[in-house]
Amino acid sequence: MKNKLVITKIGGKFIDDKAKLDSFITEFSMIKSPKILIHGGGNKATEISVQLGLEPKLIEGRRITSKDDLDVVVMVYSGLINKSIVAKLQAKNCNSIGLSGADGNTITAVKRPAIDIDYGFVGDVASINTNSIEQLLNAGFTPVFSAICHDGNGQLFNTNADTIASELAISMSDKYDVDLIYHFEKDGVLDADENVMSSLNMQEYISLKSKNIIKEGMIPKVDNCFNALKNNVSIVCIGNTIIE
Repeated sequence: MKNKLVITKIGGKFIDDKAKLDSFITEFSMIKSPKILIHGGGNKATEISVQLGLEPKLIEGRRITSKDDLDVVVMVYSGLINKSIVAKLQAKNCNSIGLSGADGNTITAVKRPAIDIDYGFVGDVASINTNSIEQLLNAGFTPVFSAICHDGNGQLFNTNADTIASELAISMSDKYDVDLIYHFEKDGVLDADENVMSSLNMQEYISLKSKNIIKEGMIPKVDNCFNALKNNVSIVCIGNTIIE
C-alpha cells in the first residue's frame, strides 16, 4: 500500500491577503502526511511589472512572458513569494525548502511552440525528477515550488503553476497515493448562478466554458484537474479546502 502524499497549489487572493495566507499556512503545516506546496503569484508579478513600466498580457489566464517579464516573474515567484512562504512555514515548525524546477533538476520544461500564440519565455513541463523529490520528502522536508522551470541548458521558463501541480501529482502517483488540491479564494467551481458545483464532468465543463462562465484563470486550473484524474491521481479538489 502506497503512502499518502498531499499536493496543494495555492494562488489568487490567498497569496495577496496576509490574513488568508497566514490561516492557510497554519492549516497546511498541520497536515501530517508528506506534502508539497506549489504557488503562483501572478497578481504580485503584475503589480511590480506595472511599477517597472511593463504592460502584462494574459490570454485565458496564461501570461505572455517577454524577456523583461521573465526577469520579473523569476524575482517575484522564486524570490519574494517563495521565501516569504517558506519563512512562514518554518515559523509553524514545518521544515520546508523553497525550490524552482531548476533546483535539484527537479522539473524541466520545453519552450511552448508559437503556433497560434507566441507566449514568449513560457515552458511546458517535460519531466519530473521524482527520485530527488522523494528524497526530500523522506528527509522530512516539505518542498515549496515556485512556477519557474528550466530546460537543462541554462534557460529559465515561466510555467503555469496549476500545470506544475497537476504534473507533479501525476508523476508522484507512481510512488504515492496522491491527493491534489487547488486552494484559492472561492469555494469551488461556480455555475451560472454562482453556486458551487459539487462535481463537474467534461461535458458540463465544455458547456460552461463556451458560455464564458468558466473563463480566464479558471480554464487552466480545471483543465489540469481533469488531466490529473485521467492519470491515476486519487483525489482532486478545487476550492477553499484543506485535506489532512
